[in-house]
Amino acid sequence: MNAPLYRIPGATAAEAEAAGAVTPAPQTIGEVLAQSQVEAVMDELDRDLIGLVPVKQRIRDIAALLVVDKLRLAHGLQASSGANAPSLHMCFTGNPGTGKTTVAMRMAQILHRLGYVRKGHLVAVTRDDLVGQYIGHTAPKTKEVLKKAMGGVLFIDEAYYLYRPDNERDYGQEAIEILLQVMENQRDDLVVILAGYKNRMDTFFQSNPGMSSRIAHHLDFPDYAHGELRAIADRMLLTMNYRFGPGAREAFDDYLQRRIAQPHFANARSVRNALDRMRLRQASRLFAERDRVLSRDDLTTLAESDVRASRVFTAT
Repeated sequence: MNAPLYRIPGATAAEAEAAGAVTPAPQTIGEVLAQSQVEAVMDELDRDLIGLVPVKQRIRDIAALLVVDKLRLAHGLQASSGANAPSLHMCFTGNPGTGKTTVAMRMAQILHRLGYVRKGHLVAVTRDDLVGQYIGHTAPKTKEVLKKAMGGVLFIDEAYYLYRPDNERDYGQEAIEILLQVMENQRDDLVVILAGYKNRMDTFFQSNPGMSSRIAHHLDFPDYAHGELRAIADRMLLTMNYRFGPGAREAFDDYLQRRIAQPHFANARSVRNALDRMRLRQASRLFAERDRVLSRDDLTTLAESDVRASRVFTAT
C-alpha cells in the first residue's frame, strides 16, 4: 500500500502540484521535524534571546503541539482548514524590552515551516495603523493592514489602546469588530498576536470577551534579571565591535542597579539606549583629540568615564 502524500508546509495545493512538492506523509515526530526544519528556528530563539526560560519553554510546547497535530492530520484525525482549523491567536504580556516582538517573529517562522501560515512574515502595528481619526477611515485602514498580514502573523502592540470606552466618538471598536470577524473566519490564513502590559491586557479582555475567547495561548514575558541585562549588554557591544575598558564594566553594573530602580525602565531597550549614549560620549571624547592618532583599541573601547557621565549617577 502506498504511503499517503503530504504537501510541503507553506505551499498551496496548486503550488505544490506545479513544483512536484509532495512527499510521503510523516509517520514519526522526527520526520515532521526533518521536513519542516522547525527545530532550527527554536535553536535560533535560544541563541538570540538571553533568559526568558518560561517563554522559550512555552514556545517549544506550542511547537510540539503543532508537530503532533501534523501527525494526526496524516492519520485523518483532524481537519487542517476551515471551521475546524485550530485557533493559534496569542497574547504576549510583559513590560517593554522583554523580547515580545522578537519571539513573535520566531513564532511566525515556526508556523510557516509547519504549514499553518502561507508566508511566515510578521506585520507589526499599533492603534494608529488600524484606527482612523474620522468617520469612515477606520475600516479601510484596518482592512489594508489585514490584507498585508494575510498568510502570516499580525502583531498588535499595546492592543488595549484599541478600546477607549471614555470616548464615545472613538473608532477603535470598529477596528476590533473587523479583527474579530477575520480572527474567527480566516484563522487558517492569519494568526494575530496581541501584546502589552499584563494588567492593561486583562482589563481589555474583560471589556472585550469576544476577543478573549479567540486567544488560544497566553505568554507572560518576565523582566530580565540584573545578570541577564549585563549579558545582553555584552552581546550588543560585541555585535557593534565595542568593549568595556578598565573599570567600565563595574561602572555599568552600578548604572544598571540605579537605572532599574528608576521609572520607565524598559529592560533590553533601556540597555541599548544606554549603550548608544555611552558611544556618543566616547565619540565626543575622541573628537576632542583631533590631532592624536587613534588606535583600534581607542575606537572600540568604552571608558569608565563614558559610563559614569550618565545622569543616573547624579539623580537624587
